[in-house]
This record gives sequence, structure tokens and C-alpha cells, in this order.
Amino acid sequence: MEQENVLEVKNLKKHFKAGSKTVTKAVDDISFNIKKGETFGLVGESGCGKSTTGRTIIRLHDATEGDVLFNSENVHEKKSKQQLLELNRKMQMIFQDPSSSLNPKMTVMDIIAEGIDIHNLASDETERKQRVESLLETVGLNKEHATRFPHEFSGGQKQRIGIARALAVEPEFIIADEPISALDVSIQAQVVNLLQRLQRDQELTYLFIAHDLSMVKYISDRIGVMYFGHMVELASSDEVYHHPLHPYTKSLLSAIPLPDPAYERHRRRTAYDPFDHDTSEEPRLREVKPEHWVLCTTKEFEEYKEQVTAK
Repeated sequence: MEQENVLEVKNLKKHFKAGSKTVTKAVDDISFNIKKGETFGLVGESGCGKSTTGRTIIRLHDATEGDVLFNSENVHEKKSKQQLLELNRKMQMIFQDPSSSLNPKMTVMDIIAEGIDIHNLASDETERKQRVESLLETVGLNKEHATRFPHEFSGGQKQRIGIARALAVEPEFIIADEPISALDVSIQAQVVNLLQRLQRDQELTYLFIAHDLSMVKYISDRIGVMYFGHMVELASSDEVYHHPLHPYTKSLLSAIPLPDPAYERHRRRTAYDPFDHDTSEEPRLREVKPEHWVLCTTKEFEEYKEQVTAK
């Protein structure tokens, strides 16, 4: 039986203006869906619009056009305070920089309990304390950490606090916006493993945003590749990694180093030229093979289908 969609993004646009003039088309007509219990990886270079996509989904930005459906309900049509509270409980975000996303004047107890207080999830102070201590242990910290302040923790520990804060309201869906990019490599693996364990234990659904395609491949079921506001390729993790079709995806993959000196000595990067493509029509996302979508024109679509058939 096919999994139900938790999230559907339809023709989403987020444009930023200066006065009446549009200056940046950060997200420019992208569509994708995320199934229940899935990790959908969104990857691309800095400035491609992936973080803006995440922030628009959770309504930190208002959409310029398009729809975001969460459990079949339009996120951007929710207006009342009660509707927004319910949405914020079901959808949470883990931010890129744990140092700037944690209030330095608040104890860890109050940081994690903020959502618990807003949504009235604890009947009294004792239950509030127990919930926070349980969350700290869930993310691999000690209950004694509850009385400390953010500056007393390492980067990896701060990110665990951020994860505990997101989990505090028992969400269904979490947007992880480059949650490991500010961490040491050894700590990155610990945080990713923690996210995977939590997903299994609590049946969570993730949108995992990153610029490191190798890490996204490791954690994701499906991957969407973004370039300057557009979704240029979308397929399963293995398909994107082993059988990329769009030149930009190939360029990203060619930049991934391997722990093999012999390979690295002869590795050749594939340069991507955004002007080297068919200009006879506006490209659109097309299904070249089952569940493998590529942004292309009709001519490029036929060329990609020939490549797939030849393999």
C-alpha cells in the first residue's frame, strides 16, 4: 500500500522585492511531495533557495504564489491564532546555527519547555521538568544539563538541545535546515544517527536541507536538487547518486571527494554551464523514467530518455 503524503508543495514561489520591484526569485515554481515516515533531502549550493523553501513551507515566509498542503490542508490559508498554533505544533524546524537559534539568556530547561508552555502540554511544574529531562536523555544529554545556559555547551550539544526543543511539542514533521553544516565531521555523524533513531522511534517525517550531497544521500529516501530557485532533478536517493541525468546534478556529484588518493589524483570535476542548454522553450519538470524527474525541454527530454534506454 502506497504511503500517504504528509506534505505537498505545488508550484511554490517566493520572490523578494525592493519596493515594487522583484529583486530575487529565491524559489521559482517548484513542486514536490513528502510521504509519511520519509526523509526527503533538498540539496544545492548556497543561495539556491533551499532554506527559503523550508522557511516558506513552515510560514516563516509568506508564499508569493503556489500552495503548501500539510495533511491535505493549505498551510498559507491558516489565519487564526488557534490554527497557527496547531500548525506550529505539528511542524517544527531545526535551524542551521544552534548558537544563534538558542536564547543565551534562557536556561536549557526554559528553552526546551517553551513549546510545552505555549501548547499547555504539562499540567504542572513537576510534569514540565520531567518532560524536559526525558527529552534531554532522548537526545543524548543529561538531565543535569537543564539548569545550564547555551554558552556552556559545545556546538554538537547545542544542536542536540535544538532537536530536543523541536521534539518537545511532539511534532509529525520536522524541517532540518542544514542542521550539521556548522559542526565538526565526527559530530555530524552523531547528529545524523540521532535524527535517524528518532525518526524510527517516533515515526517522524523529515525535510532534510543540506549542500553536502553525500550526506543527503546517506540519510534520505528521495532527493530533490535545486539550482537558482528551480528543482532541476528529483528521484530516489540511489537513482540521483548513481544515475544522475541533469548536468548540474552531475557537477555536484563530481565535486564529492573520496578517501582514495589514487582516485583523487585523477578526479575531474564536471563543470556546469547554465547557458549550455536548449533555449527553444521554457523547461519544465518531466518524468524521464518512473519516479525520476528532470527539468528539461521537449528536446532534452527525448535525449534523456535515450540515455536511460541505452543503459
